[in-house]
Amino acid sequence: MVKSQKRVFLYALILTFVIFNLGIFFGYMLETSRGNTINNLYSDAELELLDQIAQKQAIGTLNFNCTTLTDENIKFGDQIFSEALQIKKYEDANRITSSIIMQHKRFDLLRTIFWINSIQIKQQCNSSYHDVIYLYKYNNPTVEQDAKQKFFSNMLQDLKQKQGSNIMLIPIAADNDIPSLNLLMDKYQIDQNNLPVILIDEKTKITDVQSIDDIEKYLN
Repeated sequence: MVKSQKRVFLYALILTFVIFNLGIFFGYMLETSRGNTINNLYSDAELELLDQIAQKQAIGTLNFNCTTLTDENIKFGDQIFSEALQIKKYEDANRITSSIIMQHKRFDLLRTIFWINSIQIKQQCNSSYHDVIYLYKYNNPTVEQDAKQKFFSNMLQDLKQKQGSNIMLIPIAADNDIPSLNLLMDKYQIDQNNLPVILIDEKTKITDVQSIDDIEKYLN
């Protein structure tokens, strides 16, 4: 009887050990898979942006069509918006690690380059779309900032769905110590202490908003 109880206890212990380790293994595999997906998204976006920059350079030297470049820019802007939503889902499901922070920083740099490129295309091609840059705090936002950023994020998603290609919505974490972004923030007098901030067409700064109407009035 005693031996039987010991055997049952041993089997239970082994089974618990196996299930525990399988849980760790599958959790690791899932987290790795999500990390690889984010890396693939970044690689695809990086290639498309480099191609777009090459197209912009070609306008001046080979007389390429400005309409095509503007259309490609709008298309890429829509892709950035879609990817931002997807990446947020992955980040919400994952533990925030140094690897995820670095991946996010890479995307922020890519979006900063895209923002600069978008400004140049608007100037070069006299494009009519509006740049809507959403600068937010990524690292340890306060409770108040977090609540405000969730409200801003949801509202801007609704705005993008409503305005479509009329706006170039570019979300960028403004506190990841990216020198090129810091220069732009200095130029447009945006302080990290005042995040989140919505910048429209590099002219209008919005730090307090109640509805989509408060933004749309600057898009006419």
